[in-house]
Amino acid sequence: MAKDAPPRWDRRMQQRLARGEAAALGELYDRFAALVHSQAYRVLEDEEAADQVTREVFGYIWENPDAYDPKQGSMRSWVARLTNSQAVHRLRRSEAAALAEGDGGTTEELEQKVRRAAVAARADYIVTSMPAPLRDALELAYFQRRDYRQTAADLGVTEDEARRRLRLGLQLLSTANTRALEDFSPPGYGRTL
Repeated sequence: MAKDAPPRWDRRMQQRLARGEAAALGELYDRFAALVHSQAYRVLEDEEAADQVTREVFGYIWENPDAYDPKQGSMRSWVARLTNSQAVHRLRRSEAAALAEGDGGTTEELEQKVRRAAVAARADYIVTSMPAPLRDALELAYFQRRDYRQTAADLGVTEDEARRRLRLGLQLLSTANTRALEDFSPPGYGRTL
């Protein structure tokens, strides 16, 4: 998925952020705030906590624009990775506090809840960072209940190409549940904000 050179917008955005351009942060926020908030909410199931994660992610980006490594993927996938990592960390912290107070059930239940959230976050990350043709095919098939023939017609591709895109997209998604929490973040991206 990662390319040798990042898209031009990603490079320019990183340079603008590194120069401290507040307008760049505003542009980045406008572009990715809905993504960040929705992914955080999916993990945390709490509007206030998702708002806080959104602020933390954009604060981290503002303070650390050089943490983005174009070799690891697009800025969009980096922002999604930061969001997922921070949301899972916040969930673990809040659930551990509830467990310590006697409100959160058992340690095993805590780990299961965190694992489910991490898998959901990883699935969101995979969908967010997969190439647009694969994502478009999956969205048509899943959200609009299109079969591969209808997907092919909607995308203007052959039926074989639609099947290939759906199969590859589903194969990528299937990895969401197979990765351990320790493998959730590549080096340099797994740091808590």
